[in-house]
Amino acid sequence: MKVRVEREAILPLLNLVVGVVERRQTLPVLANLLLHAADGKLTCTGTDMEVELTGSVDADIEMAGEITVPARKLFDICRALPDGSSIKFDLNDEKMSVASGRSRFTLSTLPAAEFPSSEQMDAVTEAQLDETDLSELLGGTSFAMAHQDVRYYLNGLLLEFKDNMLRAVATDGHRLALSDLVLEQAVVEARQIIVPRKGVLELARLLSNDESKVSLALGRSHVRLQKGSMRLTSKLIDGRFPDYEAVIPVGNDKIVDVDRVQLRSALQRAAILSNEKYRGVRLELEPGKIKIIAHNPQQEEAVDEVEAEHGVSGLSMGFNVTYLLDALQSLESARVNLALRDPNSSCLLTAADNPKHRHVIMPLKL
Repeated sequence: MKVRVEREAILPLLNLVVGVVERRQTLPVLANLLLHAADGKLTCTGTDMEVELTGSVDADIEMAGEITVPARKLFDICRALPDGSSIKFDLNDEKMSVASGRSRFTLSTLPAAEFPSSEQMDAVTEAQLDETDLSELLGGTSFAMAHQDVRYYLNGLLLEFKDNMLRAVATDGHRLALSDLVLEQAVVEARQIIVPRKGVLELARLLSNDESKVSLALGRSHVRLQKGSMRLTSKLIDGRFPDYEAVIPVGNDKIVDVDRVQLRSALQRAAILSNEKYRGVRLELEPGKIKIIAHNPQQEEAVDEVEAEHGVSGLSMGFNVTYLLDALQSLESARVNLALRDPNSSCLLTAADNPKHRHVIMPLKL
């Protein structure tokens, strides 16, 4: 195998693919990238057996072939080379030579046959999406996923295809984020899948605010995203997601309209003196304003006020300030609505002008 490739072409690809590779592996070959050179393309593949990312770049192929090389070392070498460098890969006697200018490196290899091949995926449901829309969908919900929860099905993101809509839902049991995206055409078969946390994070990392189209295909046990020459495949979590619609409050008749940026800033200030463990703040509704109060075990107190439009007086509710801040951060509208009922009921937080993003936050007893 002999290949020449430009640093500016391969470095962005390696930066994405190496992110899939775990630093600690049970199998030595999983710490490697699979390099495949043929037909004027150099293809790189990384996997951890759960998520696989592959992509290709144009290259000058003198001799076709494939081999696996240490992922992190190859990336660090290419990153350390000067801008505009031309890099030559030369495989000889089970060693990979990486040369550029006066620099030369020799890397150990493992046979390509040891690299786990991706399973063939028969797409059951497939949709063409705007990259920006999918990125917004994931960004508006993924932060609410659980992390290492014993309820393994919460450690991921629910994607629901139904009629002409794609819905993303994430919850950790204390908060829920839901976002809807209208599809250009109806899906053939309604599906619910749970994408694991790492698959969601790698999906989000791959997407950008580009107007180009991406293809999202669902198989029986995998989901696959195709973006240009990049292809991300993730296994799915085999489990049943809770009935999320049952926890979305429907009788919250006390609507508070407030400036998003002002509320977020006030919450950030109050959070400084909140209890480090429970992160609780109290929202007190008074005529024309919201009073935000935080206490901690050191008997310290923070009080802040924000102007708000509502017809409520005397209602006081406690919430985890981090959950409120995360929800406000994910919204982009100038104003938000907080739909409340009583101190023991969840809060429904939405953008005032766009209810396609919904956030449910459970109350906290302070």
